[in-house]
Amino acid sequence: MALSDLLYPDNPKRKQELIHLHQELLDCMSTNFRATNELVGVLNEHLGCTISHIEMRESSTVKENCDIIIQVMNEIQHQVQKIDSDMKEKLEPVLYQKLYDIKEPELEKIAIAHKVFSIILGEATSTAAMVAIKLLGSNLLTFTVSKLTGLLAQIGASVLGGISITIIGLGLEMILHAILGAVERNQLLTAVRSYEKHLAEFKAASEKYQRAIHEVTSLVRQQVQ
Repeated sequence: MALSDLLYPDNPKRKQELIHLHQELLDCMSTNFRATNELVGVLNEHLGCTISHIEMRESSTVKENCDIIIQVMNEIQHQVQKIDSDMKEKLEPVLYQKLYDIKEPELEKIAIAHKVFSIILGEATSTAAMVAIKLLGSNLLTFTVSKLTGLLAQIGASVLGGISITIIGLGLEMILHAILGAVERNQLLTAVRSYEKHLAEFKAASEKYQRAIHEVTSLVRQQVQ
């Protein structure tokens, strides 16, 4: 046992708590990677996008993995904005407004979108139009992704960012290196509180993000069946 652990017996407990929180963060990030790849698959297959799938890099830091998912989320936002621009360009203003009118029947919106995608893609399925309407009409891109990318950026810039996602021992050493006694205890408390704050916000935003993607992918599966 380290001298600092003898002087401050709660330190080992704090270290274990930090490891547990770190694992929770990684589990949440991993789920977001999978959900994002699901959405990427739908966009590529049905809307003619060419977005690359992503994977967590076990040899990289939390920040580096945050940057990976932020980059693909930005690309998804860009593609959906492009779809919106195409709709606006090729539709009469009255028809374009109908796409965002909450009182307009969804089937009518899908029919309008289908006409546009038939022009853009040469051949388009009703699934493509349905996915486009779901993305344009939901808050997936207007709020959920923006919120999540903001939190990912905060996590990457925080004390958590430099920690390796798998080599937890080394990650902790990066926080605790050469810190003894009361300084170590204070640093541990700061790190734990930082994790707790970021993790609570991140998990809540991630759940909304994953639900939004599930709505889209579920509709696609229903259409295919």
